[in-house]
Amino acid sequence: MPTNSLTPVPDDGRRELPHDVVVITAHPQMEHSRVNRRLMRAARKPRPDGQPSSVIVRDLYSLYPDYLIDVPAEQALIVDAKLIVWQHPIQWYSMPALMKLWVDDVLAFGWAYGPGGTALRGKDLWLVATTGGPQESYHPSSYNRYFFDAFLPPYEQTATLCGMRFLPPLVLHGAHKADDAAILAHLKIYIDRLHRYPEWPELNELLYKLPDVVPEDARPEDEEEEEEEKKEEDQRQRQEAA
Repeated sequence: MPTNSLTPVPDDGRRELPHDVVVITAHPQMEHSRVNRRLMRAARKPRPDGQPSSVIVRDLYSLYPDYLIDVPAEQALIVDAKLIVWQHPIQWYSMPALMKLWVDDVLAFGWAYGPGGTALRGKDLWLVATTGGPQESYHPSSYNRYFFDAFLPPYEQTATLCGMRFLPPLVLHGAHKADDAAILAHLKIYIDRLHRYPEWPELNELLYKLPDVVPEDARPEDEEEEEEEKKEEDQRQRQEAA
């Protein structure tokens, strides 16, 4: 089935300040991006109605060009958020490398999932993505072979394991060739959604799922310590050999 499409939320006059929103954006060449750069900049702008914005934007490739992620800082930001947005281009049917490292490091065992890992429970996760290929290329009869939805289970399961609700993604296909009208329409939906969250009509129909229980021995501490000690020993030997 094709990717769900989102439409702007109608203005019914019942607006409230949004809950805290953290946008985690990752593009290896943001300066050359046609769409993701405009999405990031738009998210950083003040609200069009003049009310205070609670949207925080984290440009990972700008913050961590050395790939050394400040895990406590990232966790401190998202633990207070209600909505976490992952905004990035789709690369090889997945997320960019630094975004994947962010997921590996920040969504830690015992913090985001597993025994005692309840820091993100009850939050929402929203994927805002772009693809190079047009929408028709995500079809069994075309070169990407599958509908785009077929590549979403890792995102949805990550959200579910952490006790988060996975919201319908916002995807712009064919970003390389999209005209200004299509990009502007996409931007309007994106910003409208950011500033009106959680007042999205479809949210009332989306339920939170309790994550499956992850046993304590799924990540034995002794094995983790041994692995860390091995890394330190390998590093020491390389330094001595240098």
